[in-house]
Amino acid sequence: MVLDLPPSLLYPLTAFIGLCLGSFLNVVIARLPVMLMRGWRAEAREALELPEEHHEPFNLVTPRSMCPSCEHPIAWHDNIPVLGWLKRRGRCANCHARISPQYPLVELAGGALAFAVAVLFGATWQGLFILGACLSLLAMAVIDLRTQLLPDSLTLPLLWAGLLYQLLFQPLMLESAVIGAMAGYLVLWSFYWAFKLITGKEGMGYGDFKLLAALGAWMGWQYLPLLLILSAGVGAVLGILIQLAVPKLRGAPMPFGPYLALAGWITLLGGEPLMAMYGRFFLL
Repeated sequence: MVLDLPPSLLYPLTAFIGLCLGSFLNVVIARLPVMLMRGWRAEAREALELPEEHHEPFNLVTPRSMCPSCEHPIAWHDNIPVLGWLKRRGRCANCHARISPQYPLVELAGGALAFAVAVLFGATWQGLFILGACLSLLAMAVIDLRTQLLPDSLTLPLLWAGLLYQLLFQPLMLESAVIGAMAGYLVLWSFYWAFKLITGKEGMGYGDFKLLAALGAWMGWQYLPLLLILSAGVGAVLGILIQLAVPKLRGAPMPFGPYLALAGWITLLGGEPLMAMYGRFFLL
């Protein structure tokens, strides 16, 4: 047990912590792609023997939160999860520019995931690991949706954390998790090259391979078919609906990471009953 609290205290507390962690995830989502781009640009300039560019410090801590439009620092009371955005009606206090609803939505998602983990796993170390995985998937889903990037700095730690989770809590599953990680990568890698050889186009990115490998490490190879069915099914339905609703997106590349993340949440939080249903349906 991490905390020994009655449900009446545990559930609201974990939901609040999830809201706060969701607020931090918004910082990761906004800043990590910029940090990666700056790093790649610096490496390219070094390889080309160009002068080094000088920037103000920019990381997950510095500078403090600011308006995306006017870069005015955001007051602490406007940074309160969800309430700060609602208080300002989704606009900057300084320039009154619109602030994306992504911010409260990610915070609410963080709170909902924390609440679900608390209900299903309680205040245990196992639940803490599961919550970390769920929040990592949330960050990756939104980053991929915004930039079509799945950073190694998120996918690879998730993979290693999955293997550590199995070692600590389900050591008999460790072999299955290692096979799941290898098979998860290999399955999408094979789809990628088959699609490229047939069409001459790239159907997905290498980050998708690593994300499915990470989910294979968390769930074991037995869950890979279920993960693929869930992600591909949801992706196909939502992709068609989005392209019907927004004609300008027809033919545009669609990130696969958010659908893998959704499948990951479903299997992490409700995998056993779903796996039983899957087995009954496909083994009839």
